[in-house]
Amino acid sequence: MTTATSPRALEHPPRDRIRLEAVLHALSDPVRLRIVRDMAREGTELSCSYFDLPVTKSTTTHHFRVLRESGVIQQMYRGTAKLNALRGEDLDALFPGLLDTVLAAADAQAARTEGAA
Repeated sequence: MTTATSPRALEHPPRDRIRLEAVLHALSDPVRLRIVRDMAREGTELSCSYFDLPVTKSTTTHHFRVLRESGVIQQMYRGTAKLNALRGEDLDALFPGLLDTVLAAADAQAARTEGAA
């Protein structure tokens, strides 16, 4: 990926530096998993303001940073908006089926939780 060369450039791990334990850690948090589920469902780049999360703005920033630094998402600036995209191709190349399996399990869990409410 890229190393930061300007204040608006964000560092991302290159594909060969993405570690399974970092990805699993990033996906283990319910808020971060919700972000990833939303991104997968929409299938396009989303601005940070798209997400309506039950945490403060600073905590939201932390969650996006964990996702970016683990290699789960890529963030880039377009004008004044910071856009987020899943690195599905990179994750599938390194850990085939992992993201799809995690997302399917999260969807099944959400359905069970909603059914019990």
